[in-house]
Formats: sequence, structure tokens, C-alpha cells
Amino acid sequence: MHPRPYLLLAELTYRCPLHCPYCSNPPVSRTAEELSTADWRRVLREAAQLGTLHVGFSGGEPLNRPDLEDLVKAARTAGLYSNLITSAVGLSRSRAEALKAAGLDAVQISFQSDLPGLADQIAGARAHAKKLEAARHVRELGFPLTMNVVLHRANIDRLPHILALAEEIGADRIELANTQFYGWAFRNRAALLPSRRQIDEALRITEAARQRLIGKLEILFVVPDYYSDRPKPCMHGWASRYLTVNPMGDVLPCPTASEIRDLRFDNVQSKSLSWIWHESDAFNHFRGTEWMPEPCRSCEFREVDFGGCRCQAALLTGDARNTDPVCGLSPEHQRLSAFVESIRNNGTGESADQVLENVAFRQNPAR
Repeated sequence: MHPRPYLLLAELTYRCPLHCPYCSNPPVSRTAEELSTADWRRVLREAAQLGTLHVGFSGGEPLNRPDLEDLVKAARTAGLYSNLITSAVGLSRSRAEALKAAGLDAVQISFQSDLPGLADQIAGARAHAKKLEAARHVRELGFPLTMNVVLHRANIDRLPHILALAEEIGADRIELANTQFYGWAFRNRAALLPSRRQIDEALRITEAARQRLIGKLEILFVVPDYYSDRPKPCMHGWASRYLTVNPMGDVLPCPTASEIRDLRFDNVQSKSLSWIWHESDAFNHFRGTEWMPEPCRSCEFREVDFGGCRCQAALLTGDARNTDPVCGLSPEHQRLSAFVESIRNNGTGESADQVLENVAFRQNPAR
């Protein structure tokens, strides 16, 4: 019996006003093929029937969908807790009020830095001031607010000031998500990966802030995989708790599963969400432990870390069936260690401007 999914990530569109160099969305321009309002309403109903409790409306920028309020209302009708995951560009007071009236439960706003100039430089757009204004609207309307910051070599040294900004805007929670290297981030990883010294200092700062702000601000810090010798239990196991529906209706076990080029993902326009979750080849491909090669198959941690991240294995080794190279027992671990060692001095004197000179910024589709 398969477990039920707890969270649906509804990627409504890949259109986005930002051009972040760590974006995990694919470089596509198929916006004319986005699911219709009716399609998304059916997806939300089917997700609730499947046992899902929570939907995150994401993108791209979900505010680019004029039907967002209708979809929030459909989620509420289906009994789903809803969260808006947004750049906040376009989140005016009136739009926030309309989303509140439709039944939206919570908001997560991405910030690129505390410094306006650096934040806009990383985002590739003048957005920081709009984010601050939107955060004020969100708090005034009583939404729980999460502040999300993707950390990398250009902004990680600003961490004390980023935490201060979270306090200033009244965030309930901050996610300090060190860049995970998929999509554009993988392309830019040599420039974006912080040094080990920077990570160690960030961990020290984070722990001190946790102690100081206990009961006031929840702080989550995600360490980059590349500095570990144990893989993370990606998505708590392939197709065990989460599912993603992308703008075109393809259903994925995780947001970056399209990195696995030899898997075919079924679409909600031809199959029900329940069938895809229970029966599809893609969702069953890496479920459980039977698929595992050695050393995973005989490892005592095989039902703890599930062999690590399948997308990372695909990107770094060319085969998603391999042990995640982050694992110290992986035959490919030395290759990853050599890459990290080759840039071990990153972040030791390079300015944010110099870091950003060496990255490619995502070009976003428009319609």
C-alpha cells in the first residue's frame, strides 16, 4: 500500500519577473500550454481525494495567473491548506485582500538579500522595495509569513543582516536555503558554492540566532549537499510524501525530477492524479528499496536516506539509479569531493559583484 502525499506543489506558471541565477525551473517557453483554470480545479479536487492536506501555489510567479484567487478558493473548497510561494512582485494590497477573501492561509516571500542594491542585482530586477511593501501588506492582513532566502557565495556573508531583516518585517519563519544545485544553479555552481569557512560561520550565526529568537522566529538552515558525506533523505523518499504538478500538467515526484531525462512523467490531462500516484512507472521507479544498487541495497541507512537524491545522481553521474555522490560510500563521491576541493578558496576575498559577474542569469518566458 502506497503512502498518501501530504503536499501538492502546484507550479502554476514558469513566467516570472525575476532572473535568479539559481532558479531550478527549466529554461522553457511553453507558456501557451499552461493548464487551464478548470484543469487546476480538478487537480486540487483529486489531490484532496488522494489524502493531500496542503497545497503550495508556486511557479515561476503564481501571481502572473489572473485566476489565482479562483484556484485558492477551489483549494479551500476542497479542504486544502494553501500557501502562496511568491517573489511578491505584483502582490499589491488589493491583491492580498482578494487572496485573503478567497481563503489563502499563508504566504512565503523570497528575498535575495537585505541590501536593496545587492538583492536587485541577484534577482536581475528591481524588486526588493516591492517585496518589503508586500511583506507589510501580508502582516497587516494577518497572514503567517515565511521569508525565504537562497544563500550562496554572493550573499551568505550578509546573514546577520538578513536575520535582522526577518525580525524587522515580522516574519514568523525564515528558510535559509543554501543553494541546491539543479537547473540554473547547477550551471552556475562553481560561482555560487560558498566556501566551507563561509558555511561554518553561517551555521554559528544561525545557531546563536536560534537561541536568541526562540519562540519568536523559527529558523531553518539547509546545508549544501556538497559539504556532506551523508545524503539527505530527498523528499523523505521518492514518491512517498510529496508530488508536484508543473504548468503543463506533468506530475513529478519532486520539483526537479525532470532532470532525469530517461523517465516519462504522466500528465493530468490524460490520467487521474490517483492513477499517477499509485500506478505510473515514474512514481514507482524509485519507490522503496528494491531498485537500489550496492552499496545502498545492503546499507543500514537505506530506509533513512533512501539512497539520496535521484536528480543529483542523474546530474552528477549521468544515471539516476546510482548512489547519490554526496554519500561517502558512493563510488562517485571522490569526483564530487574533487570539484569542491578545486574551488575551496571561493569566498575568500571575492566581492558580490565579482561573484555575480561569473554567473548566467535565467531568461524567463513571457506571454
